[in-house]
Amino acid sequence: MTGRALALVTVVGVLPPTLPAAQTADTAGKDVRLNRVIERTEKKEPVFGIFSHNVSTRTGAAVGSSSMDFVIIDLEHSPYDVSRLEGYLLAMTDKRQLIQKGNLQPDVVPIVRVPSAGREQLLFVIKQVLDLGVFGVLVPHIDTEADALAAVRAVRFPQRRGVPDFKPEGLRGVGYGWPARYWGLTGAEYAERADVWPLDPKGEMLLWLMIETKASIDNIDAIARTPGVSGLFVGPSDLAFSMGLPFNDTEVEAAILKVAQAGKAAGVPVGTLTGGAGVKQRLEQGFQFLAVGGDSSVGTSVQDARRANAELQKQKKSGRP
Repeated sequence: MTGRALALVTVVGVLPPTLPAAQTADTAGKDVRLNRVIERTEKKEPVFGIFSHNVSTRTGAAVGSSSMDFVIIDLEHSPYDVSRLEGYLLAMTDKRQLIQKGNLQPDVVPIVRVPSAGREQLLFVIKQVLDLGVFGVLVPHIDTEADALAAVRAVRFPQRRGVPDFKPEGLRGVGYGWPARYWGLTGAEYAERADVWPLDPKGEMLLWLMIETKASIDNIDAIARTPGVSGLFVGPSDLAFSMGLPFNDTEVEAAILKVAQAGKAAGVPVGTLTGGAGVKQRLEQGFQFLAVGGDSSVGTSVQDARRANAELQKQKKSGRP
């Protein structure tokens, strides 16, 4: 075999299978909702995920090929190392999975819990995370409406004049070459789609705000009504500490339910962290996204949560309490 023929065989051997005719490389990302959590939330379907504290490539690969809907990569209680985050995100890309689906939508949506509290309003922290290609951020310790508004502005690019969702005015700096590549889009396409949902109905970016202090409970209605908020995430442990009460105190539970009610009134999805035994209860209370485990339980906790949800739906259909 000649060197030229060998080279041709080598090149052909690594080419991926052809995408379906309706999903060529030029169209695979244009007509598909890239953020699967948004897609399911719009259908009123609950979504399940985990917190990931081990920010490594192998963990990212395991998470990216798992059965969960989202992963919250925790940089609040892990070292803030964006180089490790970059490797984690790249490892989440499952080429076989994307080819089998025939589009650019990842099965597991990466969301990063940033280390800076809402009151600190550190724009560069959110910008550096977004510029690596994540599909959302979780901002801890949002205490006031002003904190919520600052988070929205940090996530958004400045908008074009005359668009209906011009405000809140975005403050994110323009540097979208790498995240556009990660999403599989051109720079122009990324700039159009990397906006907060549901303020921008076509936006692919999630902004979840952590409600975990007494002050945030006092201000929950105003926080929930802030334009650009995609979801409210109750942090039960910090909330109990802030209130000076044990985790299982009835006053803490009442505060958690107050968040669920505020989210429902404002049309904003609400989530929290819970163990497998609490999934059914939280779903019945109206929670739509639940973190149900960590790195050590990739897949198993989510499967247990799905079983609990299936049982709940079965009960609803049968009319059983």
